[in-house]
Amino acid sequence: MTTIVKAPFPFHVRLRRRSAILSRWLHLYLSMVSFAVVLFFAVTGLTLNHAEWFAGQVKESRFTGTVPAEWLQGAAPNQSAIVTTLRSAHGIKGAVSDFRADEGQISVSFKGPGYAADAFIDRDKGTYDLVETRNGFVAVMNDLHKGRDAGPGWSMLIDVSAVLLTLVSLTGLLLLFFVYKRRTSGLILVAAGAVVCWLVWLRFVP
Repeated sequence: MTTIVKAPFPFHVRLRRRSAILSRWLHLYLSMVSFAVVLFFAVTGLTLNHAEWFAGQVKESRFTGTVPAEWLQGAAPNQSAIVTTLRSAHGIKGAVSDFRADEGQISVSFKGPGYAADAFIDRDKGTYDLVETRNGFVAVMNDLHKGRDAGPGWSMLIDVSAVLLTLVSLTGLLLLFFVYKRRTSGLILVAAGAVVCWLVWLRFVP
């Protein structure tokens, strides 16, 4: 009985097969991991581009109150105590974006996605006026899309999302090279999409 020994595939063939398998695996699982990210940035890209659709959702609240006069004295007022009091008294959110002490007034600004609060404190009387602005759910999502006032943690998430989406795009393009029957037409469509974007920019962007 004769045993037929199959000759091993050439190295370039094995490399091509392994590359195709790896690209398919990466594209599949990176797409699954980044699905929520893609959906979020797609939807908020639309709402951000048409912010006028959601106008009128702004809610403004005004508060007054007092803080102990001893917190306001000297060149370095007690910032921690003032901020804590404002937060606990009125449920203020957001991070402190500005704390300014002038001769007669202290101003404190809080910023967050779709949110702002500004307090103005009279240093002589200890009284303050506070204006809180909430811009609605869509505005919060839009600011998260832009990373505005969202903090370093969210900024890192945006960076990771950008890397994931780049890898999904590149692995998808790489897979195209292994689909021989669709490769030419696929590359033509890729080029056509790029040209359309370029023409829209050239023609319609001021």
